[in-house]
Amino acid sequence: MEKKTKIHVGLLFGGNSSEHDVSKRSAHNIYDAMDKSRYEVSLFLLTRDGFVLSDAASRRVFDGEDEATVAAAEQTKVDASNPLAPIWNLSQAKDIDVFFPIIHGNLGEDGTIQGLFRLLKKPYVGSGVLASAVAFDKDMTKQVLTAHGIRNTKYLVLTPENRDAFDYDTVQAKLGTNVFIKPANQGSSVGIHKAGNAAEYNDGIEDAFRYDYKVLVEQTIDGPEEVEISILGNEEPVASKLGAIRVPDSDVFYDYNNKFVDASGVTFEVPVDLPADLTKEITQMGLQTYAALGLKGMARIDYLVSKDGVPYVGEVNTLPGFTNISLYPQLWQATGINYADLIDRLIQLGLDEFKYQDELAYDFIPLDDHSAASTYKPKQ
Repeated sequence: MEKKTKIHVGLLFGGNSSEHDVSKRSAHNIYDAMDKSRYEVSLFLLTRDGFVLSDAASRRVFDGEDEATVAAAEQTKVDASNPLAPIWNLSQAKDIDVFFPIIHGNLGEDGTIQGLFRLLKKPYVGSGVLASAVAFDKDMTKQVLTAHGIRNTKYLVLTPENRDAFDYDTVQAKLGTNVFIKPANQGSSVGIHKAGNAAEYNDGIEDAFRYDYKVLVEQTIDGPEEVEISILGNEEPVASKLGAIRVPDSDVFYDYNNKFVDASGVTFEVPVDLPADLTKEITQMGLQTYAALGLKGMARIDYLVSKDGVPYVGEVNTLPGFTNISLYPQLWQATGINYADLIDRLIQLGLDEFKYQDELAYDFIPLDDHSAASTYKPKQ
């Protein structure tokens, strides 16, 4: 048998979130950057309705064919009565060495796809099930940060059960006149609104509940500067240089439109020149946040820095974008790691973490075998 020389990577992208098309752009860039002399790559597009396309079909979409048309034809080839029909095409690639998920948002960053990889007993790039799920939920992230003494903004949590108790006057008394409204489990600024009066507040709450049944209402920071940092690693992570986002005064905040639709008015300062003590504080906060949440592989952490130079952790992205304007790879480029090397490191980190976790013992003592108790030894 011919000795295997290439690492076989399963690149998953798409998903059923609002970031579906963003994920496709990220996957294109990652695929193009991968050294094909080192990697064999199988593509798996997760459609908007949760069906994994085959490598051949995914490549057709990659090459510009209409996704809906390709997906409709492919789904007729699979037995819909099979409970594994949505992921059946993953069985085509039996020798995958490591999965690289680049599914932003729902299913990709919330721990779902990571659970599938664990069932498949395959290495994968990025954080595990629990860390992904906690980091994806803005409320849970804030609870962990607060417990570890990491500064973040004050907030309230609204649900369908308690929303009537939090009218604008009540919220204003607790958080101030201007507030941000965010679905707890969404990304790319989808469903986010800034409100400064009762009408804006009510409209924002109504829209946010379209995307999640848990909604955060956060205090605003006076004249904030938006700063980003990239983190890379497992047990001993490292931090990139810092970058800043400059949004036009006409825009309220860095929203979906100026992230992905029309970024012509947005500028990036990479790296950004901040006072040394502030740079150090933000970097330390980033590494502390990464450790507190138990993150692995990669993350981009967003901050708001007030006019008086106080940084607050905003959001944590465990599968950040790799589009042409995404800051995660840009920040590493500025730090000295180019795009291709970054992909290499992420894949190796995924392989390393799988090996590390595989050293844990999952043996058990059968209830009907009392003699096993005297011979049981933890896995070394």
